[in-house]
Amino acid sequence: MEKINIAFYEFLESLSDGEREVIQHFFSEFDINFAVSKAERRRFRQDFERAIVALCERGVPLSEALERLSLKNLGGFYARPSIMWFPLDDAAKIYPISMEHDRQQMFRLSVYLKEDVVPEILQMALTFAIKRFPAFATTLKKGFFWHYLDAVKKRFAVEEECTAPLGAIKVSMSGSGSFRLLYYGNRISAEFFHVLTDGTGGMVFLKVVVAEYLRLLGVVPSDRGDLWDIDETPTLDEFENTFPKVERAKSGSGFVDRRALQMNGRLSRRRPCRIIHFRMNSAQLREAAKRHGGTVTAYLLTEMFFACSAATDELSGEINIQVPVNMRKFYPSKTVRNFSMYCGVRIPIDKVISKDEIVKEVTEQLKVKADEPAMQEMITAAVRLVSSLRYIPLVIKQPIAKFVYGFLSEKSYTTTLSNLGVVTMPEELSRHIERMDFCLGPMAVNRLACAAVTFGDTTMFSISKMTADPSFEEKMLSLLESEGIEAEVEGSEYYDH
Repeated sequence: MEKINIAFYEFLESLSDGEREVIQHFFSEFDINFAVSKAERRRFRQDFERAIVALCERGVPLSEALERLSLKNLGGFYARPSIMWFPLDDAAKIYPISMEHDRQQMFRLSVYLKEDVVPEILQMALTFAIKRFPAFATTLKKGFFWHYLDAVKKRFAVEEECTAPLGAIKVSMSGSGSFRLLYYGNRISAEFFHVLTDGTGGMVFLKVVVAEYLRLLGVVPSDRGDLWDIDETPTLDEFENTFPKVERAKSGSGFVDRRALQMNGRLSRRRPCRIIHFRMNSAQLREAAKRHGGTVTAYLLTEMFFACSAATDELSGEINIQVPVNMRKFYPSKTVRNFSMYCGVRIPIDKVISKDEIVKEVTEQLKVKADEPAMQEMITAAVRLVSSLRYIPLVIKQPIAKFVYGFLSEKSYTTTLSNLGVVTMPEELSRHIERMDFCLGPMAVNRLACAAVTFGDTTMFSISKMTADPSFEEKMLSLLESEGIEAEVEGSEYYDH
């Protein structure tokens, strides 16, 4: 008999006859809610048993614990066989056919709570919430022409984090998902293979899981705000490929670009070899940006240009920082699939002198390159690229795509800044959340990638390192401190040397 069963039966022994009868009634119709294998059904049941014990140990009355864990929260999701499948969106199609050496386009979103995570409750939160995201309850499959996402009704397991972050997901394994949900101490992290979603979609998912986790612990907001309701029926527009709906531009451009200067530093064997967070007061950051006449994104990009200059021995060439652009601001969409493009902010290294001038130049370039017409041209180019490969069998398409992807490769840009902006949660939930952070996955050529997110009065600027050379982050820190921004440095040790 497994340890958890022993623990649960010991818990049952501590109850009165009436309470044991209530639990027996709770599980009386358990099996009809799961059209899965017997072994999988047993794992689901053990999750419920663990959660019941965990809640009661926290002082929740048995009746209240069973109400929070009601089988109605399953919504019949696991009781029906898998019949759906989802074609990849136009941004995602290139990812699985251009993967090399088990490297994937990954990103990570984390929420830090004010108390340590209760893993038994987090598992139930994921089990209940996943039904609202049918395109996430999938496994990546190979078709004749393209990869696709095949629906799978299974137990998506929460894992305690014990390895380096942002490692590749073994999507080739049968039934493997394209995301993982992790916990460590007070941190809940969701890591995504970009084939599934972008940062905006990933944050919608993580917010829902965290809200459901807190609900199970007894925290219910009076107003859900923009939180998705897990009991609502999913709609097609929430998981559609929105790119083809964008009106075509007369010309498609933006993919092919000239080479950019790269930072120095020997690439580590394990990537990322380190993740560093700058924890900043968002008001101080906004004030510094305002002093120089730019937005927070323009200001951070400016400081990054100076930090890039300090992290290379090159004296000539152009620094090009890639900036993802959320297309939902131009074309309102509910989709949680990929719906982002990118632009490149490019400045010659010998022109990185005056901070005010760089902020002005960055602002002007963003105004043009990240505006709707430029993004429309890039989407047109992306849709044309996908269409040109449409009827080529996957076995032939893969080497072609890798060749084409060479023109889109990291050699055309120096680093990346992805800023998710301000993330909000309902007030009752926010009281239980300390901060959030956002990290981009490992690169093949670029020495590092940067990401930022703001929650409450805290902005987290995160650097995913591919080299042990500390030049970039040391320069970045000194620049921020010189502006009166008190940046508290957090993060990992080196994963290897």
